[in-house]
Amino acid sequence: MEMKIDTSIKQVIPSFKVGMIHYRGISVDESPQMLKGRLRLYQEKIYFDLETKKVTDVEGIKEWRELFKKIGTDPSRYRPSHEAIFRRIQKQQYLQTIHSAVDLNNFFSLQYEIPFGIYDADQLTGDITLQIGDEGLEYEALNGRIVNMHHKLVTCDTTGPFGSPIVDSKRTAVQLSTKNAVQIIYLRPSMQIEEATKMINSISNMFTQIHGGEANYEIITCN
Repeated sequence: MEMKIDTSIKQVIPSFKVGMIHYRGISVDESPQMLKGRLRLYQEKIYFDLETKKVTDVEGIKEWRELFKKIGTDPSRYRPSHEAIFRRIQKQQYLQTIHSAVDLNNFFSLQYEIPFGIYDADQLTGDITLQIGDEGLEYEALNGRIVNMHHKLVTCDTTGPFGSPIVDSKRTAVQLSTKNAVQIIYLRPSMQIEEATKMINSISNMFTQIHGGEANYEIITCN
């Protein structure tokens, strides 16, 4: 399975890049207490930080809001997923644990201030394309709503759209039965490749420490 960035993005944001990690032979379960504790403590830290600054002043959120504007998405109407979580935390609506894969994905998103997506690889078909959505491109999201991806960043396989840095689809959601997964890290365009590589290596190591299995990763750029 390969991933490419469509020319529709390259023309607008030539510095755009994403990381992709393939996990094989993993075991998804209830989150260990260590992860639950770290996720809770990190949310409490963010809550206190946001008492003295706005959500939109967080560097990772600020950069992603600007990116959304460039591709034609109103970030005040359709928020990047990590901004949505920050806003929940600001209201002390802390995330509830779901399972180890989703909880760790959310922890990474908060830690690095960028959107993350994780998908059941066995529910994906063919290669993945990241593009700016055309009119009529839609899917059933994790929240049960049908989301239209027109003028929004969207990932598609040969079956159709399945994910975005806004909200992901039910079709490819990771379950307790998932054995193989694909994680997409929506990097900041300003991040250098060397820094991104170190970050993604650290992410894959922590994920396999909790879930077992094997991981290999790559960074996809517009070049």
